[in-house]
Amino acid sequence: MRVVLAEDLFLLRDGLVRMLEAYGFEIVAAVESGPELTTALAELAPDVAVVDVRLPPSHTDEGLQCALAARRARPGLPVLVLSQHVEQLYARELLADGAGGVGYLLKDRVFDAEQFIDAVRRVAAGGTAMDPQVISRLLSRRAQDEPIGGLTPREREVMELVAQGRSNAAIAAQLVVTERAVAKHTSNIFAKLSLPVSDDDNRRVLAVLAYLEGGRGSGADREHGPGSRGRRSE
Repeated sequence: MRVVLAEDLFLLRDGLVRMLEAYGFEIVAAVESGPELTTALAELAPDVAVVDVRLPPSHTDEGLQCALAARRARPGLPVLVLSQHVEQLYARELLADGAGGVGYLLKDRVFDAEQFIDAVRRVAAGGTAMDPQVISRLLSRRAQDEPIGGLTPREREVMELVAQGRSNAAIAAQLVVTERAVAKHTSNIFAKLSLPVSDDDNRRVLAVLAYLEGGRGSGADREHGPGSRGRRSE
């Protein structure tokens, strides 16, 4: 699996390269700035990009904006974004096209090699890998919104794990229930979020998008889509 990595801190970048290579990934480029990332994504067409939100020259959200531009040029390009802090808008922007293959992890997760590598693989396969802290923040913020507010406590637990990119089997193991029970919960979630019938993987991505947007998303949220705002600090 071919990876483009963007991280401006040398020690962290070198550590990520070594970790990914140890798990069988091929690092086709390891860059430290936004312009270098843009060039690498356009010329090398990687299987997945692992990108720090904050890159030179702006040191704000340069990495995220480069990744979003690359996904517009190549729809569905798998991108895993790393951030120092939880920023809900970044997660919504990544998921806005509903194409999947996106992840948002706090940098602390990088120190758990198996968790990080699992996230890279899930994103490369077209799934999602959202940091649990991002999901928890969104859960507390959106708990009263409709139709998210219509989910039962157990359905919100399941939705939180779906948003993290967990399979039905993994969710069943964590909640100590059967896969059949998880399938029933996800079916109820899809119905309550009014998601159209399609393949299960696609509906899971759409469910995550609806979850992050608090249902269909408010007009205020939609005004802050990619390219519609000024630079923000990480």
